[in-house]
Amino acid sequence: MVRLLLAPRFLVVHVTAILVLVAFILLGFWQMGRFQESKQPDPGRAGQARQQAPVPLGQVVGPEDRLPAEAVGRLVTAHGVFDREHQLLVADREHRGVTGFLVLTPLRLADGAAIPVVRGWVPRAEDPATAVPTGSVTVTGWLQRSEPAEDVRPRQGSLPEGQVAAISTAELANLLPYRQLYDGYLLLKEQQPPAQVAPQTLDAPPALPVRQKWKAPFSNFAYALQWWAFALFAVFMWYRVVRDRLAQERAAAADPPVGDRTPAG
Repeated sequence: MVRLLLAPRFLVVHVTAILVLVAFILLGFWQMGRFQESKQPDPGRAGQARQQAPVPLGQVVGPEDRLPAEAVGRLVTAHGVFDREHQLLVADREHRGVTGFLVLTPLRLADGAAIPVVRGWVPRAEDPATAVPTGSVTVTGWLQRSEPAEDVRPRQGSLPEGQVAAISTAELANLLPYRQLYDGYLLLKEQQPPAQVAPQTLDAPPALPVRQKWKAPFSNFAYALQWWAFALFAVFMWYRVVRDRLAQERAAAADPPVGDRTPAG
C-alpha cells in the first residue's frame, strides 16, 4: 500500500492536499492574530485623544448623553463648584503599591448638572488631603467610563457610609441629589486655582482598545475557526480521493481485462 501511495500518479494529489492544508492553517492563524490585535490598546487614536488640547466638557458630551467610546480618554475642562457634602471615597484602590482610596467629588456646574471628579488618591480615609476646595474652580481632566454597577452591589453593604466600591454612574445617580449627572467621570489632571492641600495626583489613564464595530473581533475569531475547519475538510477529501483510487486499482488488479482471461476447460 505504501508503494502505491508513493507512486507518481498519486504525487499530484498529495502535493495539492499539502498546499491547501498549509494555506488554510496559515489563514486561520492570520485571522486569530487579527483577533488578538483587536484586544490590544491602540496607541494611535487613544494616544491622540490624550494629547489633544483640552476642550470644554459640553463640546464632547452632554449631561443626558452616554459617554461616546471615542470620548474616553479625551482631555476636557469644566467650571463649577465642588460639592463638599456629597464627596465619596472609592475603597480599595491601589496607587504605587499601596492600597487606599480615590477621592470622588461631584463638580456642580452652572446649569445645575454635575460630573463626578476623581481628584486623586489618599492612603487613609481620614487623610487631611480629602478636604474639599471651596469656591469656583476650573478643572482639567480625562473623561473615563463608568465602572460596571455589578462591581458595587456585592460589597456596598460592607462599606462605611460615604464609601463606594466602584465609580458607577448607575449607583451614583441613587446616591447623589442631582437631576442631571454626567455619564462616567473625570480623572483630574489639574485645577485652577490649585488646592492648598490636595490628594496625590494620578497618572494619565492608559490607552484603550479602539474598535470600529463591536462585531469585528468576534468575526476574526469565527473566521479563524472556519479556516481550520476547511483544513480538516481538506484532509478528509484527500483521504477519500486516495481511498477511492486505491480501491479502483485493487479492483482492476483482481479483475483483469476480458481478453487476458484464460478460457475454462
